[in-house]
Amino acid sequence: MNILFDIGHPGHVHLFNKCSEILEAKAHKIFFTVKNGPEVINLMNELGREYVVIGNKYDNILMKYISSALHLVNMFRLIRTRKIDIGIGISGLVSYVSNYTNMSSICLDDDDSVITPVYAKHIKGANTILTPASLKNDYRGLNHITYKGFHELAYLHPNHFKPDPGVIKKLGIKENDKYFVLRFNAFKAHHDTNEYGMSHEQKDQLIKYLLPHGRVFVSNEKEDPAFLKYNLPVSANEIHSVLYYATLFIGDSQTMTSEAAILGTPALKCNTFAGRLSVPNELEQKYGLCYSFLPDFFDLMMAKIQEFLANPNLRQEFQARRQKMLSEKIDVTAFMVWFIENYPGSIKTIREDPDYEDRFV
Repeated sequence: MNILFDIGHPGHVHLFNKCSEILEAKAHKIFFTVKNGPEVINLMNELGREYVVIGNKYDNILMKYISSALHLVNMFRLIRTRKIDIGIGISGLVSYVSNYTNMSSICLDDDDSVITPVYAKHIKGANTILTPASLKNDYRGLNHITYKGFHELAYLHPNHFKPDPGVIKKLGIKENDKYFVLRFNAFKAHHDTNEYGMSHEQKDQLIKYLLPHGRVFVSNEKEDPAFLKYNLPVSANEIHSVLYYATLFIGDSQTMTSEAAILGTPALKCNTFAGRLSVPNELEQKYGLCYSFLPDFFDLMMAKIQEFLANPNLRQEFQARRQKMLSEKIDVTAFMVWFIENYPGSIKTIREDPDYEDRFV
């Protein structure tokens, strides 16, 4: 088969990388389309993946919609010239184009439709919509299929991820040294309108509190000169090893909070999405792997950080919680490979036997 993966965010690269590698090894022809954003391009280059740039990324909402027209034209051209059989992505483009070509579309989503209504609307026409079981009550129609996993388990499941202690040496961290990873989001996606995370003053207070307890590293999507001296000096392909060995993760990023939680690193999130998203809510309420706070309750988050730092068994407790979560979830990459290779027959299999996915462990 000729299979297309559409990439719009660095997280999508991680999500589909292992799956695409396995499919390629099975003699399927793989194509990637990307928007010309530096984080995505750099990560694709680090991984040595070939790709086609179909347009530019813009922060301005109006320009996002205008540029989508060019993206559509370029994607139409690629699908027809390369005879793509299946298109996969967290992408309204994949859904739309599949309605006017012979390509089938599989769109993934792990956000509640009430939070991302524009995207949820744009993928309604996809042949199949795949979401984590956390969103099973967020009904998307007859083409909606859920699975027992999270996006992050596609690349952070132990079957596919082994932390590299050598990465920590780049940070100048010694064994058993405490260090903290902070991630500050830019809040410039279309669904981030009127949403926000920690204020500059809160970020500054957080860093000053943590410094006496260990090293502080900041991953800052929107560069702030005040925090440049804490810049995290590793590549995007190394960040997950850094997260795995960290004492705590703290930030206002959805994705990195979930990544840290799934790795068993205590994760604290502070933004206006707190308590409103099904996936982080499951990680928090069912497994106790992360905690979310509204910016107005920043002091409560600081109290939780103080509690964590006073717990000598913190890492062991969170790794035990991680193991419980892993025992109840599947290897998402293995599931996706099977689902794509056997598509559309895989739809019938899952419909008739929902427990079939349990073999992907």
